[in-house]
Amino acid sequence: MKKKKLVSVFLSLTILGTLLTGCGGGGEASEDSGTKKGKDEKITIGFSQLGAESQWRTANTKSVQDAAENDPEVTLKFSDAQQKQENQISAIRNFIQQGVDVIAVAPVVETGWETVLTEAKDANIPVLIVDRKMKGKKIDDLYNAWIGTDSKDEGERGIKWLEDQMKADGKESEPLNIAHLQGTTGSSAQVGRTAGITEGVEKHKNWEIIEQQSGNFTRAEGKEVMEAFMKSNGDNIDVLFSENDDMAMGAIQAIEEVGKVPGKDITVISFDGTNDALEQVVDGKINCVVECSPLYGEDIIETAKKLAKGEKVKKEVFVENGIFDSKNAKENLPRPY
Repeated sequence: MKKKKLVSVFLSLTILGTLLTGCGGGGEASEDSGTKKGKDEKITIGFSQLGAESQWRTANTKSVQDAAENDPEVTLKFSDAQQKQENQISAIRNFIQQGVDVIAVAPVVETGWETVLTEAKDANIPVLIVDRKMKGKKIDDLYNAWIGTDSKDEGERGIKWLEDQMKADGKESEPLNIAHLQGTTGSSAQVGRTAGITEGVEKHKNWEIIEQQSGNFTRAEGKEVMEAFMKSNGDNIDVLFSENDDMAMGAIQAIEEVGKVPGKDITVISFDGTNDALEQVVDGKINCVVECSPLYGEDIIETAKKLAKGEKVKKEVFVENGIFDSKNAKENLPRPY
């Protein structure tokens, strides 16, 4: 009787060992086995969007949501942070608790993410950063990929357009007073565009930024800050750099309300490439718009899927963009955002 029991136990252990090896418990299992998604499994993506402060942001959100809705492999969990970092951190922690396969986040600001991203890494959940960037101690080890545009390059291209325009007008040696409407302080879009603009201005001895303040990427604050600029220095401003189209639209109102003509009395250079902005280029109120397309939802979803499946992806993927002025704005209307 005892012999039969020993044989039975031995057979049971042998079968169990075989089953464990077949499920990835053996030494020859690949690094993609176990927690990685298979080809036929639904992938859940938690997406923390920073808010809806502008037309650009709304279009970016819709692009991601549409791409997810049209992909049968994907389930999207969406959270709107309403421009508050604490809301994003809370959302990311909720995604971790829910056990999503990938976390995508468009961060409000660059810093302060190490703790929550470490929690995601400890939970073995890959992180995809969208649009804006993050900075911090060892932050590069805490996320898997980033998709967006080169904000500093955008600022530099705005400067290049102005240089070319001043040269074409024969005014490259004339003094130039610049007002600068910045985006949300500490966001990578603000940091990058500000760096591109201010470094470009510093290269010209006859150029000077005489006003500089954040308008938080919103139309209302853009108008409010531009009103203050016009009160303190309105007669001296030659050029306005607005770090997004929504602030530029508000600034145009402020310029017109004091009897000046935007696009003529004050050269207006903006960023994003919304439909409203290009219409203002056609109308002559904005002189140049540096594009920053929000419509890369499909790229975001495809990259997230690869991360969920354990596939290799590029650490940084840059979205290509154009530039619009009186020469090409009309032919690029209407815009999809």
